Amino acid sequence: MAGTRLAVAETVTDSLDYAVAGVTHKEAALKKGTQHKQEFLSDVSELRRRAREHMDQGAVTDVYQADRSTMVKLLNTVLATELVCTLRYRRHYFMAKGIHAQPVADEFIEHAREEQEHADEVAKRIIQLGGEPDFNPESLTARSHSEYVEGGDLVSMIREDLVAERVAIESYTEMIRFIGDGDPTTRRVLEQILAKEEEHAEDLNTLIEELKEA
Repeated sequence: MAGTRLAVAETVTDSLDYAVAGVTHKEAALKKGTQHKQEFLSDVSELRRRAREHMDQGAVTDVYQADRSTMVKLLNTVLATELVCTLRYRRHYFMAKGIHAQPVADEFIEHAREEQEHADEVAKRIIQLGGEPDFNPESLTARSHSEYVEGGDLVSMIREDLVAERVAIESYTEMIRFIGDGDPTTRRVLEQILAKEEEHAEDLNTLIEELKEA
């Protein structure tokens, strides 16, 4: 009870002080917020010094918390997965046949383009971290989390693509949790890819339902 009275008294005293000084509550709150931000930010001169000290590291600064070699290895796994998905979708696009094939083929090629875009973004991030994107075709399928399954008819192709998307969704979700706050940029790249993979999975599931009704 005494603590509550003391807090109230301090609030009233602050209000009176600001009123005497001609400062509104809004201005007072802004002033306190600015003081808090100033305490949070590093000294500007120190930031500039650190930025110049290791210019050869490019985008990676002293505040980077993750292990770069681990992040590069993780991203190369994502790269392999996205490339395998691109190739599988492209094969399915060209192999799609039947009376209902055209809209499904259109979906396949759209997904293929988006998976390639994902691969490009991941490769760029690997370069930013000082690594090398691994495009070696000999080990591509071994490094990919999703499989390259050709499928037979139209429905089996869609099913295989859906399975691959579900594998990617679970894999990328675990990677995002693993990264945490250690590498916000890489996490954001994966979060954007994950959102698109979830969209792909929904598209494919809808196609399966539509073909059942046809």
